[in-house]
Amino acid sequence: MISTVLVANRGEIACRVFRTCRDLGIGTVAVHSDPDADALHVREADAAVRLPGATPAETYLRGDLVVKAALAAGADAVHPGYGFLSENAAFARAVADAGLIWIGPPPEAIEAMASKTRAKELMGIAPLAAGAVTERDLPVLVKAAAGGGGRGMRVVRSLAGLPGALEAASAEAASAFGDGEVFVEPWIERGRHVEVQIMADGHGTVWTLGTRDCSLQRRHQKVIEECPAPGLPPELTASLEASARTAAGAVDYRGAGTVEFLVGDDGRAHFLEMNTRLQVEHPVTEAVFGVDLVALQIAVAEGRPLPAEPPTARGHAVEARLYAEDPAAGWAPQTGTLHALDVPDAGGLPGGATGTRVDAGYAAGDTIGVHYDPMIAKVITWAPTREQAVRRLAHALRRARVHGPATNRALLVRSLDHPGFAACPDTGFYDRHLQELTAPAPGARDAAVAAALAAAAARAGRFGGAWRNLPSQAQTAAYGEHEVRYRPTRDGGYEVDGEPGLRVVRAEPHRVVLETEGVARAFAVGAYGDGRVHVDGPLGAHTLTERPRFTDPTERAVPGSLLAPMPGTVVRLGEGVAEGAAVTEGQPLVWLEAMKMEHRITAPASGTLTALHAVPGRQVEVGTLLAVVQDVTEAQDVTEAQDVTEAQEAAAS
Repeated sequence: MISTVLVANRGEIACRVFRTCRDLGIGTVAVHSDPDADALHVREADAAVRLPGATPAETYLRGDLVVKAALAAGADAVHPGYGFLSENAAFARAVADAGLIWIGPPPEAIEAMASKTRAKELMGIAPLAAGAVTERDLPVLVKAAAGGGGRGMRVVRSLAGLPGALEAASAEAASAFGDGEVFVEPWIERGRHVEVQIMADGHGTVWTLGTRDCSLQRRHQKVIEECPAPGLPPELTASLEASARTAAGAVDYRGAGTVEFLVGDDGRAHFLEMNTRLQVEHPVTEAVFGVDLVALQIAVAEGRPLPAEPPTARGHAVEARLYAEDPAAGWAPQTGTLHALDVPDAGGLPGGATGTRVDAGYAAGDTIGVHYDPMIAKVITWAPTREQAVRRLAHALRRARVHGPATNRALLVRSLDHPGFAACPDTGFYDRHLQELTAPAPGARDAAVAAALAAAAARAGRFGGAWRNLPSQAQTAAYGEHEVRYRPTRDGGYEVDGEPGLRVVRAEPHRVVLETEGVARAFAVGAYGDGRVHVDGPLGAHTLTERPRFTDPTERAVPGSLLAPMPGTVVRLGEGVAEGAAVTEGQPLVWLEAMKMEHRITAPASGTLTALHAVPGRQVEVGTLLAVVQDVTEAQDVTEAQDVTEAQEAAAS
């Protein structure tokens, strides 16, 4: 019997495994990097061991250090979580060689399926040879042979773009997984990403626990998942489950795993890969089948048999991944303090309780940094039907309080409400609908009024109200394009200028109630001293920044300046990029690596690269000047102006 488990992972993953361990009466050990020293998974563990360093390569990817940590902490088993070393056969062997129990599939099975190219060969599928791709094969997908999560993947639509995509994908794969091998496969524009959950024991029993649809993706990473995959013909479902059993049998599989397929609009299924680990989206399967997959993993690792048949599926479950990112800015990851994270009515358990479940890797007050994936939490709902589960999830996300860095919360709500989602989306959903889904949310004016009045109420509370028998002067606050003029009233309230149909029912530092045409609506307001105000209202959430009355001239950027949209590391420059070089609009200039992904910075217009401050290996913060691109006329005007200024200064001296 297992008594103590070390989880070789971090964040939400480790917290999820710890929860089941606590339910089973098993002790827990966390490992952590230096940036994660006070992370939620460390706080929730019974013991923790430091892995010196900051980057994944220095810490969570060091299997030797993880094994030493397990032995030092007295653990007798290791759970790899999902990601990092979870599909590393050498690590699985090292765990077993150290006398520890490996809570995962046999190393031989991991090895057989670790490379997507070898997995395809095992399933009788030959990937395309990069050198043999023709115009007729396009579009194609360049894909990392090891790992997943969208890293090392590029869609190629022209033969001219293939060499660059191969190089970029290989570099990203090597950085993320320590293996730069990539391969090419056909890219299906309107496919659905469907997968089958399997669970196998060491006594010959293999379960298939239904299908999941994971088609809503950005950058080849899943965003919304559901179980079962809707709208599949019964014969296709049966075929997918049979293929999953074949894959498991081919490698003598044990434990939890996932077999993934791409289903084309012609109804044909194409094998993608087998993930020899638990998946991020496993909670939707747990909710529908009423099981705890982590508990089953532990039971199998202890040598216990599964029942002959899996539980019967019931109802429908949907999961949304809440990321710290800005979808409207190319999905740029965001960093900073998470001031509030509150999803109402959360409390579902791994076994699948009616209602809402939240699997989080952060809590209020935690800092979201630059080194790891920007996922904050997963929100999961279950209901008897798909329509009810989707509606429940959208409602939970609307009412959630998520204050801190920008997130994809509004995008998730709009996606769930979109008719295209109701009709079963394909992997191109965001390619077609992103612009409409990221349009400014309605209600910004009311949110600005609420923010201004809450700030006024907070000041009045700090300094004490002062009633005067004279008309009060109007005060002004501006948030973005919205300027709010308001004045205190003799009864201790406020009135807003220019809003004749608006009545301020109540104004407190954290809650403002506004009435329009007899309808009162409440706004929750959160301000945390970082210059931003979070307003949660009936029409959605708004994050506002108060506009300063005066701007600092030193903060004005030179026209054509390219500023870092996120903190990260400069990993490389584009071909031929140097000061003085001519560049064209859209030309890649700089690649930044942040939160395990590479982000391309391109020329905003054709012109001359008049300044280049980006150097490979340099760490940059948000707003760091990377380069300046100006057209020839602008560059000449700036140079001439500088020459005139210098001449005047010389004459004056």
